Amino acid sequence: MERALAQIRMDIVTSRFPPNARLGIHLLADRYGIGTTPVREALSRLCAAGFVVAIEQKGFRVADLNRADLEDLVQTREFIEAQALRLAMKHGDDQWEAEILAALHRLEKFSVAHGPKAFEKAPAEYDELHKRFHIALIRACGSPRLLQIHEALYDQTFRYRSFLMSKDARLRTVDDEHARIAELVIKRKADAACSAQKAHLYSLLEL
Repeated sequence: MERALAQIRMDIVTSRFPPNARLGIHLLADRYGIGTTPVREALSRLCAAGFVVAIEQKGFRVADLNRADLEDLVQTREFIEAQALRLAMKHGDDQWEAEILAALHRLEKFSVAHGPKAFEKAPAEYDELHKRFHIALIRACGSPRLLQIHEALYDQTFRYRSFLMSKDARLRTVDDEHARIAELVIKRKADAACSAQKAHLYSLLEL
């Protein structure tokens, strides 16, 4: 089931399955070479995560994307991450700082290797490294529920980012933003770190 979940999720995130596309269980099973049971379970999980919508008696479809939902998502994520960042800066230790720097290094190394279109060239790998960095920033917050909520919001936000980047001809480099956020967090400059993180999140509304 985990393989089905990862593959369907990535096909949705990269818009191989566009918003509102029908998701036939048997077609997906054939596409990935797996059984219908893990596909159905994966679709149910993706419903809970907000990627898929169940159609009564008619199967599943990809969740729609719209501006109002994106604005609500960004605002909610900014609120959650600000709280988590402040707690992490209060409780974080040397190991936490090292994890942030390591995650940043891996992300920057990947971007250098693949250029400004790193996401387009290797979406699954970029998604994983980008997500690890943002989780590393708040891992020391001490609240499993905050981390769980953040991860769900991150996944939905990343879907919007990948969709909008594919529709926008501009190339945007965010490595400097990541480095700046990491620096401020490690230095425990809470207000500046939260402001930098907010600007990073709200840049999504400019695409």
